[in-house]
Amino acid sequence: MAVAPRARCYPQRAVDRVLVLNASYEPLNVCSLRRAHVLVWKGKAEILESHDRPLRSATTAHPRPHVIRLVTYVRVPRTVTRRISRRVLFARDGWQCAYCGSETTRLTLDHVVPRSRGGASVWENVVASCAPCNHRKGDRLLEETSMTLRTSPRPPSPVLFIRLATEHIPDTWRMYLPGLEPASAAAAA
Repeated sequence: MAVAPRARCYPQRAVDRVLVLNASYEPLNVCSLRRAHVLVWKGKAEILESHDRPLRSATTAHPRPHVIRLVTYVRVPRTVTRRISRRVLFARDGWQCAYCGSETTRLTLDHVVPRSRGGASVWENVVASCAPCNHRKGDRLLEETSMTLRTSPRPPSPVLFIRLATEHIPDTWRMYLPGLEPASAAAAA
């Protein structure tokens, strides 16, 4: 007689995510609930927004953080740029071709100044391109083709990395993230 595998006592849940703000209220990143609780418990952060349901231990209950702010300012080096990844690049360009604006599932990376002509792999030189536009441009410069960029490429904002780190942006985070409108306003549009 086969015995069924033992069921877990606690249901597996997605890891709760917490928005971390600098002392200047600038969004820094997203961390786990456990990490946020430790930062608050050690006095390195304060809770700005919390859930209704507290964190409970055998003897105490603590507020469950949803948005925390660091007590001391953390200097974020602006000269350090993050590596280019396809997911972040496509999200920066709105999942559209930078040349024709088509929304296709066959997006590729394109160097505005081709690498064969000395173009570097930096945020200001790499764009999302549909396969036909990428093939049409080839290893030529924009001046040599009749193609133009819809917008000039630039490094992505820190808010983009936060948006990509979570599946859904909670309403309580939206007031701390510049460039994001409340979900109620987005749904009405």
